[in-house]
Amino acid sequence: MRGSLAHELGDALLDSVIKPGDDLWIRVDTAAWADAARVARDILDCRYISFLSAIDWKPSPWGRGEDDPTEPPPERSTEIVQGVAGGITRFQVFARVHSPSTHLGVTLKADIPDDDLRIASWVPIYAGADWHEREAWEMFGIEFVGHPHLAHIYLPGDFEGHPLRKDFPLIARMVKPWPGIVDVEPLPAGDDDEGEGDTAGEAS
Repeated sequence: MRGSLAHELGDALLDSVIKPGDDLWIRVDTAAWADAARVARDILDCRYISFLSAIDWKPSPWGRGEDDPTEPPPERSTEIVQGVAGGITRFQVFARVHSPSTHLGVTLKADIPDDDLRIASWVPIYAGADWHEREAWEMFGIEFVGHPHLAHIYLPGDFEGHPLRKDFPLIARMVKPWPGIVDVEPLPAGDDDEGEGDTAGEAS
């Protein structure tokens, strides 16, 4: 499968990682994102798209929601590490496609330029990418060029910001960190405990 992609995409195939029995990851040049989809569909027979999404590799400046607010914040690395098959930008898109005939699948990914958050839409190639690209546009602010109708799914039309960016402040988590740091109170004594105490008192 990697050989077919390399033959069709040439230098646009930037990196790959093969995990036998698990997955094949392919990172392609941003400009070749739509071409990679066509090759996957037409050459590899990957006609089913499982998902398409984006990721922000920037470490959160707000920390983790489960950090204890009563403790000093831990030191965190600010290094951006792009995960499997590497990368050079903060944002990436990735998609999983699968061949029903050969039962093989591949995860494709591409960098999004830091100064131009745009990439070609997969909707003309995989109609099922429609909803996924709308969600990524809404949550990360990435424009999918050629998408027929980028419109909000979850948020009000006048909402400002992109909630899945790491630098988007989630105020609710600042007020009460999620999943919630709570004070643990001792449980009240049960009937069995009281009974044991009464028996001990009578015996004395």
